[in-house]
Amino acid sequence: MSSTEELRHTALDALHRSLGATMTDFAGWDMPLRYGSERDEHNAVRTKAGLFDLSHMGEITVTGPQAAALLNFALVGNIASVGVGRARYTMICRADGGILDDLIVYRLAETEAASSTYLVVANASNAQVVLDALVERSAGFDAEVRDDRDAYALIAVQGPESPGILKSLTDADLDGLKYYAGLPGTVAGVPALIARTGYTGEDGFELFVKPEHAVELWQALTKAGEGVGLVPCGLSCRDTLRLEAGMPLYGHELSTSLTPFDAGLGRVVKFEKEGDFVGREALTEAAARASQNPPRVLVGLIAEGRRVPRAGYPVVAGGEVIGEVTSGAPSPTLGKPIAMAYVDAAHSAPGTAGVGVDIRGSHEPYEVVALPFYKRQK
Repeated sequence: MSSTEELRHTALDALHRSLGATMTDFAGWDMPLRYGSERDEHNAVRTKAGLFDLSHMGEITVTGPQAAALLNFALVGNIASVGVGRARYTMICRADGGILDDLIVYRLAETEAASSTYLVVANASNAQVVLDALVERSAGFDAEVRDDRDAYALIAVQGPESPGILKSLTDADLDGLKYYAGLPGTVAGVPALIARTGYTGEDGFELFVKPEHAVELWQALTKAGEGVGLVPCGLSCRDTLRLEAGMPLYGHELSTSLTPFDAGLGRVVKFEKEGDFVGREALTEAAARASQNPPRVLVGLIAEGRRVPRAGYPVVAGGEVIGEVTSGAPSPTLGKPIAMAYVDAAHSAPGTAGVGVDIRGSHEPYEVVALPFYKRQK
């Protein structure tokens, strides 16, 4: 972003500043990085509850008689098989199979008998790219692609106390709301789409509301969480939480230079669905390549020492570079630095000996582990 461009502000901007948040430019948005201690915010989500402003995410509505057919053509997943009120994790790829973004697609309640409505949620950094691709790919389909980024604020409450906090503010059936689902409801008197598709490794909910209701809802959630340790949380702890949970981040574990098969996420590509889709031919070849000659594998690395690996650092073994770190940070839950990295298949088995990370010329020893680093007790 050039210095002449204005940063975008969420509906909660003034509230973040009143809470003393440290703000940062994230994908052109002025977002809270942290309010106090990143470690305390992280631990609150793991043990109690955290409140996040995610209004920078990109919402795109696809509606019409051929909305499902359009999304089946535009995305790699089988969107036509998603039931009303359910959500699906999927990807949008280029014709060459490279990942443009990873997405969550919600199928909303039917408005008219012959018309379906889907809410596509893109990463903030890719929202315009995804919107442009969907508009371009909609040619010939009886469906409308609408940029709804300004129509929503998005607030997430995450952590083991989050169901109790939300239950005190809504009569929606949260017990019946499965993981990767969404239902319309009212929270603290505010109309919302209540979703359960968290990005922290914990149970939790995402509330899509009109921007003019965001402050009122945030304040109601804050009050409801007072007795159980709810704290406001910034993007910094969101990153360490998703890293511990082994969840990929676009621009780190996912990029246009990788296909879903290179990223170990080939399962999201549904070749069995009817008709053509963008990238089908290239992804068929990528799947065949991956089965014969496995690409680098995404693994977890746990430090034996204290030095923190960062994205781009080489992973080494026997004096050779065998991979590259994609994300790294100190893990508050494990008490050690951790990283995700793509490494040669020969060195990807958990417990593989002799693996290290080149941290500014020093080869620091790391243990190879299976992802995720952390899994909540259900």
